[in-house]
Amino acid sequence: MAKTTSSRKFRRVYLDNAATTPTDARVVKAMAPYFGKVFANPSALHKEGVEARVALSVARENTARVLQVRKEEIVFTSGGTESDNLAIQGVIRACLSEYARSQAAKIAGIKNPHIVTTAFEHSAVIETCKALEKEGVSVTYVKPDKNGIISPEKIKKAIKKNTVLVSVMYAQNEIGTIQPIREIARAIKELKSARSKTFQLPTSNFPLLHSDACQAINYLDSFPNHLGVDLMSLAGSKIYGPKGSGVLYVRHGMPISPVFFGGEQEMGLRPGTEPVYLAVGFAEALSITASIRKKELKRLIGLRDYFITKLLSLGPRISLNGDAIRRVPNNVNICIDGIDNEFFVIQLDNEGIAAATRSACKTNDDKGSHVIISLGKTEKEARESIRFSLGRFTIKQDLDHTLKIIEKILK
Repeated sequence: MAKTTSSRKFRRVYLDNAATTPTDARVVKAMAPYFGKVFANPSALHKEGVEARVALSVARENTARVLQVRKEEIVFTSGGTESDNLAIQGVIRACLSEYARSQAAKIAGIKNPHIVTTAFEHSAVIETCKALEKEGVSVTYVKPDKNGIISPEKIKKAIKKNTVLVSVMYAQNEIGTIQPIREIARAIKELKSARSKTFQLPTSNFPLLHSDACQAINYLDSFPNHLGVDLMSLAGSKIYGPKGSGVLYVRHGMPISPVFFGGEQEMGLRPGTEPVYLAVGFAEALSITASIRKKELKRLIGLRDYFITKLLSLGPRISLNGDAIRRVPNNVNICIDGIDNEFFVIQLDNEGIAAATRSACKTNDDKGSHVIISLGKTEKEARESIRFSLGRFTIKQDLDHTLKIIEKILK
């Protein structure tokens, strides 16, 4: 994005792609007809409505094709936060309904369902779980190791006889560490198979596995059937698509109930007139992402590793948060001893560099990042941590310029 002009002055360098990405020009072009020309309600029976409904159907089919799933398993949402909420609350609502009718649950004395998640999930998952705890749902928050990796064995040990949902993000949004979702899915499958002989849940589907894959979809194999997940959340704003767009993948036959009411749109799970332009934009963005994934993966790994090496060479005050290898290629999260991360980010901004202290959804928390603290680090270290997230338009000159600015500020 930032290039040297003839006067050798830099334009702004955007290194906050984990928060949101610019909308790809090809996506904007694909969306354009659906702001005016094709504007009707997709549920309408007239010609204009049918035209909109066809466009929505094609967007769903294209999304399903990229993810290699059924089109009926794609639910369009407003983004990752809504997708996470619908997945978690929807499963719990369905579960409570099934438990109420289940003689097996009554005999076993199960009154409330249980969720297993991690201590460093996105706030959309953490806060939803906390809200459900107030309603009597019990939640276990599994901690990662010091490198930011969740152990499948820890997840397996945390599962109880009344566990109905396990939610583990695929790529951690602040430190970028990649979680072993396939192994977790395998562990859950083995446990369900073993315990079904001694205890019969209202449905053999429980516990379901949900994964927030918003930060992973750009770079990792995110095919639900390969991963073994039952539900998966995606956001258009992370894949150079329109903000306000997202998807929840729901495996066919999985028990899930709506959390809003007023219509039967989106498989009965999301009422309201569908924004066709957002669905079209999401599908186009996802298709572009899939077509360049391997190329971008290789390019960004080189840039990421170069940037990390150069940062660490600036002195012993700087350390890396999270595993150096098992992380998405666009994430660089560092701790700089002795600095206030918010002030440091403001100083960077004044020099034309856009970076972040943590997830944009939690910038008002004075305690520092819960993600960094979950690694066993102190609140002080959490308030000294900064996230740089590279993107499609990041080039080596951007990083060299950023390194010079960081060195200047530290001095």
